[in-house]
Amino acid sequence: MAQKALKMEVVTPERTVFSDDVESVVVPATQGYLGVLYNHAPMITGLEIGVIKYTKDNKENLMAVTGGFMEVMDNKLVVLADAAELSSEIDVIRAQEAKKRAEQRIETKKEEIDFERAKLALYRALNRIEAAEKD
Repeated sequence: MAQKALKMEVVTPERTVFSDDVESVVVPATQGYLGVLYNHAPMITGLEIGVIKYTKDNKENLMAVTGGFMEVMDNKLVVLADAAELSSEIDVIRAQEAKKRAEQRIETKKEEIDFERAKLALYRALNRIEAAEKD
């Protein structure tokens, strides 16, 4: 029997990152990772910095996301993300450089450094590296 498809769209302010049918999705929701399959109940949830895992043609794929919202309704899943990148699009060297810069900012302990912003930059860089290396 054929697998039922769930339409998935991932959109950022700049572009549509992904739009296709998938078998399953796991997202970094605000209350923890959340799985979505065909015929999932309607819902809206916030997203954290994390990795979206989706299965298409029985192959797991990864995408880095840096927050936003997800809506599921009528077998359609829409992610409105602050930023998102398919693992194949991630420039690992650039992400490692961003990680290094964020770590240096955190370690300086100067008053003019916005530590919360530096921590978020570090989390985003680590997330991008994780998504790229697991693929």
